Amino acid sequence: MLFVCGKARKRSPTAADLALRHDGVEADFAGLSADADERLSAEQILWADLVAVMERRQLTRLKRQFGGVLRGKRITCLNVPDRYEYMDPELVSRLEPELNRILRRDGGTR
Repeated sequence: MLFVCGKARKRSPTAADLALRHDGVEADFAGLSADADERLSAEQILWADLVAVMERRQLTRLKRQFGGVLRGKRITCLNVPDRYEYMDPELVSRLEPELNRILRRDGGTR
Protein backbone atom coordinates (compact mmCIF):
# COMPACT_ATOMS: atom_id res chain seq x y z
CA MET A 1 0.00 0.00 0.00
CA LEU A 2 1.24 3.46 -0.87
CA PHE A 3 -0.24 6.46 0.93
CA VAL A 4 0.03 9.85 -0.71
CA CYS A 5 -0.63 13.32 0.65
CA GLY A 6 0.83 16.75 0.02
CA LYS A 7 4.05 16.97 2.01
CA ALA A 8 4.31 13.45 3.49
CA ARG A 9 4.63 14.81 7.00
CA LYS A 10 1.43 13.93 8.84
CA ARG A 11 -1.39 12.01 7.16
CA SER A 12 0.42 9.63 4.82
CA PRO A 13 3.12 8.61 7.34
CA THR A 14 0.39 8.01 9.92
CA ALA A 15 -1.57 5.84 7.48
CA ALA A 16 1.53 3.87 6.50
CA ASP A 17 2.48 3.26 10.13
CA LEU A 18 -1.05 2.09 10.92
CA ALA A 19 -1.09 -0.22 7.89
CA LEU A 20 2.19 -1.81 8.96
CA ARG A 21 0.49 -3.00 12.14
CA HIS A 22 -1.51 -5.47 10.02
CA ASP A 23 0.15 -8.84 9.42
CA GLY A 24 1.59 -9.28 5.94
CA VAL A 25 1.02 -5.67 4.88
CA GLU A 26 3.78 -3.62 3.33
CA ALA A 27 3.26 0.14 3.28
CA ASP A 28 5.07 3.26 2.19
CA PHE A 29 4.21 6.95 1.95
CA ALA A 30 5.10 9.97 -0.14
CA GLY A 31 4.02 13.48 -0.99
CA LEU A 32 3.11 15.24 -4.20
CA SER A 33 4.48 18.68 -3.30
CA ALA A 34 7.89 19.83 -4.49
CA ASP A 35 8.89 20.36 -0.85
CA ALA A 36 7.55 17.03 0.43
CA ASP A 37 9.68 15.27 3.01
CA GLU A 38 9.48 12.12 0.85
CA ARG A 39 8.72 13.07 -2.76
CA LEU A 40 6.58 10.58 -4.70
CA SER A 41 8.41 8.59 -7.37
CA ALA A 42 7.29 6.41 -10.25
CA GLU A 43 9.14 3.50 -8.62
CA GLN A 44 6.94 3.75 -5.53
CA ILE A 45 3.81 3.67 -7.67
CA LEU A 46 5.07 0.65 -9.62
CA TRP A 47 5.81 -1.12 -6.33
CA ALA A 48 2.34 -0.55 -4.85
CA ASP A 49 -0.72 -2.76 -5.29
CA LEU A 50 -2.89 0.09 -4.01
CA VAL A 51 -2.35 3.84 -4.01
CA ALA A 52 -4.40 5.80 -1.46
CA VAL A 53 -4.56 9.59 -1.61
CA MET A 54 -5.91 11.71 1.20
CA GLU A 55 -7.97 14.23 -0.83
CA ARG A 56 -9.72 14.43 -4.22
CA ARG A 57 -7.47 17.27 -5.36
CA GLN A 58 -4.47 15.03 -4.73
CA LEU A 59 -6.08 12.36 -6.88
CA THR A 60 -6.31 14.85 -9.73
CA ARG A 61 -2.71 15.94 -9.21
CA LEU A 62 -1.51 12.33 -8.99
CA LYS A 63 -3.15 11.50 -12.31
CA ARG A 64 -1.71 14.62 -13.92
CA GLN A 65 1.84 13.92 -12.71
CA PHE A 66 1.94 10.12 -13.02
CA GLY A 67 -0.89 9.19 -15.40
CA GLY A 68 1.02 6.64 -17.46
CA VAL A 69 2.49 4.88 -14.43
CA LEU A 70 -0.94 4.53 -12.81
CA ARG A 71 -2.41 2.30 -15.55
CA GLY A 72 -3.78 -0.85 -13.96
CA LYS A 73 -3.23 0.42 -10.42
CA ARG A 74 -5.99 0.44 -7.86
CA ILE A 75 -6.39 3.97 -6.51
CA THR A 76 -8.62 5.13 -3.69
CA CYS A 77 -9.32 8.45 -2.00
CA LEU A 78 -9.62 8.41 1.78
CA ASN A 79 -11.15 11.91 2.03
CA VAL A 80 -8.99 13.00 4.96
CA PRO A 81 -8.50 16.78 5.21
CA ASP A 82 -5.17 18.36 6.09
CA ARG A 83 -5.93 19.36 9.66
CA TYR A 84 -4.21 16.67 11.71
CA GLU A 85 -0.78 16.16 13.20
CA TYR A 86 1.18 12.92 12.84
CA MET A 87 -0.58 10.12 14.78
CA ASP A 88 -3.27 12.53 16.02
CA PRO A 89 -5.84 10.33 17.81
CA GLU A 90 -8.65 11.76 15.68
CA LEU A 91 -6.66 11.02 12.51
CA VAL A 92 -5.98 7.47 13.70
CA SER A 93 -9.66 6.90 14.46
CA ARG A 94 -10.54 8.21 11.01
CA LEU A 95 -7.97 6.09 9.16
CA GLU A 96 -8.37 2.76 10.95
CA PRO A 97 -11.86 1.95 9.59
CA GLU A 98 -10.69 2.84 6.07
CA LEU A 99 -7.66 0.57 6.38
CA ASN A 100 -9.82 -2.26 7.69
CA ARG A 101 -12.25 -1.79 4.79
CA ILE A 102 -9.44 -1.83 2.23
CA LEU A 103 -7.78 -4.88 3.77
CA ARG A 104 -11.07 -6.80 4.02
CA ARG A 105 -11.81 -6.07 0.38
CA ASP A 106 -8.42 -7.33 -0.75
CA GLY A 107 -8.16 -10.17 1.72
CA GLY A 108 -4.97 -8.51 2.92
CA THR A 109 -3.18 -6.23 0.47
CA ARG A 110 0.48 -7.05 0.09
